[in-house]
Amino acid sequence: MQGSHSVNFGTLPFCIAGRRIRQHACIVPRLMRVFHYVIPRSPGLSAFLTEYGLFLAKTLTVLAAVLVVLAAAMTAIREQSVHRRGDRLEVHDLNERFRGLADSVRDTLLSDAARKALHKQRRKQAKARRKGDTPTRRPRLFVLNFRGDLHAHAVDELREEISAVLQVAESGDEVLLRLESEGGLVHAYGLGASQLARFKQRGIPLTVAVDKVAASGGYLMACVADRIIAAPFAVIGSIGVVGQLPNFNRLLRRMDIDYELHTAGEFKRTLTLFGENTEAARAKFREELEETHALFKQFVAEHRPQLDLARVATGEHWFGARALALKLVDALQTSDDYLLQKIDEADLVELRFRRHRTLSDRLARGLIRLGGGLLRGAQDMAGTRWR
Repeated sequence: MQGSHSVNFGTLPFCIAGRRIRQHACIVPRLMRVFHYVIPRSPGLSAFLTEYGLFLAKTLTVLAAVLVVLAAAMTAIREQSVHRRGDRLEVHDLNERFRGLADSVRDTLLSDAARKALHKQRRKQAKARRKGDTPTRRPRLFVLNFRGDLHAHAVDELREEISAVLQVAESGDEVLLRLESEGGLVHAYGLGASQLARFKQRGIPLTVAVDKVAASGGYLMACVADRIIAAPFAVIGSIGVVGQLPNFNRLLRRMDIDYELHTAGEFKRTLTLFGENTEAARAKFREELEETHALFKQFVAEHRPQLDLARVATGEHWFGARALALKLVDALQTSDDYLLQKIDEADLVELRFRRHRTLSDRLARGLIRLGGGLLRGAQDMAGTRWR
């Protein structure tokens, strides 16, 4: 065997099966000799092992992909079967957050003795707060956030946060809403404004801060506040209504495709995507836009009677400084500065309601955000921007 470098693969199993080799010590050397001669001197076996390794890797990859898909499916099924599981209200102490930011700077600037004295003072203050040894209860400023999209989905969380605040707010407390929205559907933003009106009904002061934009439906919500503050270059206004849709009727006729629409009621449907639009339908559509605009102006006038509606309800928007001159806002100030101004006189409490989202909800919202981002990108390419 050693002289010819050949291997008889039947010898070793035969010896073991027939119990001719009874000493384990004699098996190991034979195994070593087999692999010593087979691996380096058998190219066919090396190719076989290579192909088998690749096959095994492919099999494991496919198996892993199947397991990932199954896990995702099981997660979706489990999420669909549990209604609102995991909903929670997060409460954050903004005083502590701002104080921590400042102390991070002080730790670098102060001497060791001053730093130790500061930390001792902070521990003493925290202990007093835990024990409730503070001499008088400070007023609380509840901080809420609203970032609107076309459908004003954030109203779902906002209404829960408002319900929580209304149950615990006391005399002297107030609310700050940091609002960012370019507007959207009339009924969706109308509900958002109605939610904010709950504060006014309970006599709780409401301030709305606009750092970037409160236009159209966003301003509809903002005008409910007792006070509106805005950054100097925040976009404010756009008190108007817009409706637009394409019509594919001529394209369908060119392709010999018939489209039928049957309604009961003269104006059950005005403009359509696929049918032939008439002048009567267009006139009715414009009439509905004017009625909606009239309701918008009436709502704004009720909450901000100081406005000259004939001047500002034209659908135009203005930057913060100009909006202040038009009385659309009450002061030029960012939300950050407003909070720092209150930090020494009030307890700043931020509320964020986190709703459990199903997989389908998250996918739908992701697509909506993607579509909104593409639309804003197209508008940015055609609109005013810094150069």
